[in-house]
Amino acid sequence: MPLSLHERRSVIRELAPKYKAANKGTRSELITQLQELTGYSRAHAARVLHSGAYARRAGGRRPGSGRKPVYGKDVKAALKRIWAILDAPAGKRLAPFLPDIVTRLERCGEIHLTPETRAKLLSISAATVDRILKPERRQLNSLLKGRSHTKPGTLLKGAIPVKTFAEWDDAKPGFLQLDLVAHDGGNSYGEFAQTLDMVDVATGWTVTAAVKNKAERWVFEALQACLPLFPFRVQGIDSDNGGEFINHPLKRYCEAHGITFTRSRPYHKNDNCHVEQKNWSVVRKAAGYARYTEGQLAALNRMYAVLRLYTNFFQPMLKLRTKERRGAKVTKTYDTAQTPYQRVLASPEIDSATKDSLTRVYETLNPAKLHQDLLDLQEELLAMVAKVSPHLTASLKEVLS
Repeated sequence: MPLSLHERRSVIRELAPKYKAANKGTRSELITQLQELTGYSRAHAARVLHSGAYARRAGGRRPGSGRKPVYGKDVKAALKRIWAILDAPAGKRLAPFLPDIVTRLERCGEIHLTPETRAKLLSISAATVDRILKPERRQLNSLLKGRSHTKPGTLLKGAIPVKTFAEWDDAKPGFLQLDLVAHDGGNSYGEFAQTLDMVDVATGWTVTAAVKNKAERWVFEALQACLPLFPFRVQGIDSDNGGEFINHPLKRYCEAHGITFTRSRPYHKNDNCHVEQKNWSVVRKAAGYARYTEGQLAALNRMYAVLRLYTNFFQPMLKLRTKERRGAKVTKTYDTAQTPYQRVLASPEIDSATKDSLTRVYETLNPAKLHQDLLDLQEELLAMVAKVSPHLTASLKEVLS
């Protein structure tokens, strides 16, 4: 009767130490003995006796097997700190940005690396970044889904041309997509704050501002205040079909300033996919899903002032290059991750004076301090919400953590 798996393992554990200490002739006898007991082939019996003789030690690697770890505790600790400062980006976004962010953090005195650690950190691949940070990423809390509050604007829709998703492929800097993000806390009754989210399609430069509600007056005022915050001339804006955007004041403003005004197709959210993505990655990640009202506007806008610098100078982003469908399979190709600031510097459409001005701003920024300022402002918002709705404190803290 053949031995069970448990019995075979017991035999191997008994013979392996003898195999390790034996000479060549005795080893041959031990292999034969194992063959007769288990029915293994001679080659397999030799392999299991050898591997059993040099078995893995508790909590460690088997001596002489595999290669030694390339990235030690010092590299992993530095990588985890940088990952936390940059708000937990994926490896494909973080790895290409490491040379810039390591240099900036060293100049700001936030990290101190030996030459060997620095060289290893800058050579790390995106896949290895994800593998090292996998335990930390598992601890990130899952976030809730939002809801749409867009109501169609009936005015001027015939006078404002439609721009579809496919027409954004060759966008130059200065063409923006706009959207509003509602802060209703899951209850759309009454008045609550909105965030005007504006993103340049070509560079990803993002500007946000909080308004007391979605009335066209407040949205228009916020838009006028936000446009000068882009480091280049705004040449065109594109919005959804909500009445907060499709109105006479905004249309007249665009005509007076030589700005092309277009809108997406109704019920085609993908036409505004660039700003829709920023609604999550910028606005929701910073502000969460709590209910904000006029009392929190000032705190929200203080946070957005810091967020604008943090996002545009220190948050690398990927851009889709190609998308190919073969049956049910879709293959996407992305470019190398770059921050909006880096994309502005690389753009031939933007003059050198603007680039020099941005570089001077960049040299004054400490990403670790910006990140801490964001956390402090989020705590301030949390405290303000807790006074009004104590039962929401725990859920908001989970979203902002």
